[in-house]
Amino acid sequence: MRSTMMTDGLTLDLLVERAESLFPAVPIVSRAPDRRLVRSSYGEVMARARALAGGLQAEGLQAGDRVASLMWNHQMHLEAYFGVPLAGGVLHTLNPRLSIDDLVYIIGHGGDRFLIVDAALLPLYLQLRDQVKLERVWVVRWQDEPLDGATLTDYEDLLATGRGRFMPHQLDEADPCLMCYTSGTTGRPKGVVYSHRSTVLHAMAITMPDAVGLSCRDVVTPVVPMFHANAWGLPFAATLVGAPQVFPGPHLDAVSLLDLFAGEGVTVTAGVPTIWLGLLEALRQEPERWDLPAMRTVVGGSAVPAALIEGLAAFGMSVIQGWGMTETSPLAALAQLKPAENALPPAERLRYQTSQGLPCPLVRLRIADDAGQALPWDGVRMGEVQVRGPWITAAYHGDEGADKFTADGWLRTGDVAVVDPKGYVFLTDRTKDLIKSGGEWISSVALENALMNHPAVLEAAVIAVPDERWGERPLAVVVFKSGEKASVEDLKAHLGAHFAKWMVPDRYVFATAIPRTSTGKFNKLALRAQYRQTAEREGDDGLA
Repeated sequence: MRSTMMTDGLTLDLLVERAESLFPAVPIVSRAPDRRLVRSSYGEVMARARALAGGLQAEGLQAGDRVASLMWNHQMHLEAYFGVPLAGGVLHTLNPRLSIDDLVYIIGHGGDRFLIVDAALLPLYLQLRDQVKLERVWVVRWQDEPLDGATLTDYEDLLATGRGRFMPHQLDEADPCLMCYTSGTTGRPKGVVYSHRSTVLHAMAITMPDAVGLSCRDVVTPVVPMFHANAWGLPFAATLVGAPQVFPGPHLDAVSLLDLFAGEGVTVTAGVPTIWLGLLEALRQEPERWDLPAMRTVVGGSAVPAALIEGLAAFGMSVIQGWGMTETSPLAALAQLKPAENALPPAERLRYQTSQGLPCPLVRLRIADDAGQALPWDGVRMGEVQVRGPWITAAYHGDEGADKFTADGWLRTGDVAVVDPKGYVFLTDRTKDLIKSGGEWISSVALENALMNHPAVLEAAVIAVPDERWGERPLAVVVFKSGEKASVEDLKAHLGAHFAKWMVPDRYVFATAIPRTSTGKFNKLALRAQYRQTAEREGDDGLA
């Protein structure tokens, strides 16, 4: 017996058609580099996406050709999200925070043929222009910035060429549509290629009530850059349900974001903890300045401190901790609580809110020991998190990094966690960031979370430093809130209330900032290199 169901493929043109037919007047708002708000709509954006597709086809784009983007979050980037795949191409989002060397490598390794670049990012492109082989470069201009006509073309000219010329490409759900490279913290960046099917399913998962619960009644602002794993899928999910989208452009400071949230009635957003820590500080300094709607925000990229969840809640913002990576599209788990945990007293509930939550529907998750054996979900035993599912990569572009996958086809994430009997994932560390002191493991993540719950601490990162007696000992790098201070003794006492004495760091660095990776995470590789040799000096930016 056979099913009687249709077998229509899951392709991005379905999202385009739905937005055009059902939500043509729904607004798309972008903050330009000069801070003015540029207003459009789904109808206009999707028409322009088709024109972009037609223009690329006129330029000779073939199925599977890569079109790179070097842009901030705005309408034209959204057009590329859909226009390039509509033409049968693959949109390769480039991270402008990467080094020139890494960008040159990624463009070459990805096989990029064309590039669309923001005028504001032209200086970056010009630094690498002579080291890459790109056939055409189109520039998104918000004003009449001068262009070198011999090598650069206005993006609007490309759309003008393509209007009325788009020839629908026969899409298959298995076709590639987007590409993003990892941040390369442990080696060269690796390419992840998303399919139409994986992208549509990931967008559908975001809209589920036990995920983000996105609907057409929301107003969505992806604060996470659109070059980070497809802005965590929010532009696709918002388009799927017809929700208004509000893009911040390059203006990611707290005041600009709060002005945008209040002015446009934003209800859903997402970004890394750094953004929200700064936003919380701004709200505390001027609590009456902004009239914010009830908002929910997905926070990921690094562990979310309990103090951040509690602080934002006081201003009507609910935090959903998300966990994932470029390889998982990136949504793999979310801290949406089951009824039993949601009904717990606040202090007990907070423990689950600061977990990585439950695996998303259709995502399978296990933890494994060093021998690769699956471990039980007992809340005690730690193991490497391994996942598989319909939006989890099964390989890297160029078939690199085979050691990141198990023999039975699971992605090895490199994250270490325990899973409790209820299925909640509690991340303890990255495999490379665990600290082994005197034969015992210490979780840097747990120490960081505890330090960031100290009332004087803004941010904290914990790394291992060599120790003659114990092999390794934890060192804490601490950034204080503006106008706040705490002594080493005070910090030790704070940690001592939660950790065994041998787990508490002996050494502390009082810094003005913590170095970060291109994706906004703490750059522990840089920290370990900086503090490999324990100095004897004391005071700010020194060891105490």
